[in-house]
Amino acid sequence: MTTYTPIRGLAVAVAVLTFRRPGDLEAVLPHLVRQAGELRSRECAVEVLVVDNDAGGSARQTVRPWASDGVRYVVEPVPGIAAARNRALAEAHGADLLVFIDDDERPHDGWLGLLLDTWRSTGAQAVAGAVVSELPGEMDAWAGAGDFLRRRRLRTGTPIDVAATNNLLLDLSFVRRHGLLFDERFGLSGGSDTLFTRRLVAEGGLLVWCDEAVVTDQVPADRLTREWVLRRAFRSGNTAVRVDVVLAAGPGARTVARARAAARGSARLAGGGVRWAMSSLARADHSAARGLRTAARGAGMLAAVAGMVYREYRRDPAPPGAARR
Repeated sequence: MTTYTPIRGLAVAVAVLTFRRPGDLEAVLPHLVRQAGELRSRECAVEVLVVDNDAGGSARQTVRPWASDGVRYVVEPVPGIAAARNRALAEAHGADLLVFIDDDERPHDGWLGLLLDTWRSTGAQAVAGAVVSELPGEMDAWAGAGDFLRRRRLRTGTPIDVAATNNLLLDLSFVRRHGLLFDERFGLSGGSDTLFTRRLVAEGGLLVWCDEAVVTDQVPADRLTREWVLRRAFRSGNTAVRVDVVLAAGPGARTVARARAAARGSARLAGGGVRWAMSSLARADHSAARGLRTAARGAGMLAAVAGMVYREYRRDPAPPGAARR
């Protein structure tokens, strides 16, 4: 059993963003409430904040029973995950640290305390934790051959230059001092967390890895297919180029960023296509799958150079429970 030392007087907000996923939210809240209680025993002030990105407030009834356990509920009516992330930043105005976790994730024992201990021991301005995937069934054979759900694992304390918000601690004093916000132009396309963390590092912030602070991602069945993998690769390439262009300083630098992206995207599209074709002929399933995903990412990059924005999280007029962010 891990033993932690007190962190007196620290105020921590744990933010879980949600959009029409009552089952996931109901499952994650007990974990967050329990770990918040463990931190309070270390003399921290901890609040769990639920940001509902459904303007209709569909998560209100799910959260209501937890109000007495330090769970606060707000509605962010502006569509898009970037707006919900910014709302979490605004609502955490009295906190020293903000920790993001997705509603379809489940934190492992000690997760929250381990993030805090890594923040304190390294002096970092942000700490990213590990994510492991839990599948609801068998993957599509093609997607399984490509081993696409394997996620990075690094030694704790390793500096990194980019992270997602699915398991991320932020030192709010640094965030506020540098005026960092999530860019809402990326709200329905994804990538606002990539841009945010890259800006944090560019401003001199230290972003480090904590390999022991693990959350499990409950992967939905519709993400176990070839079609989803290729769409995600296209979107990743598309948003990566858009992030590079936003970070470029001035018109000339943006032109250079687009030119480099065009070259890299063309190389990925051509090289990935050749790898896919040759590996398919050789019946090398792993290599063929990886080649096709590389080509899809290259296509997304070229689409961004041409000015296309791929909105992976565009909202459909689906009833509550039918949509995923």
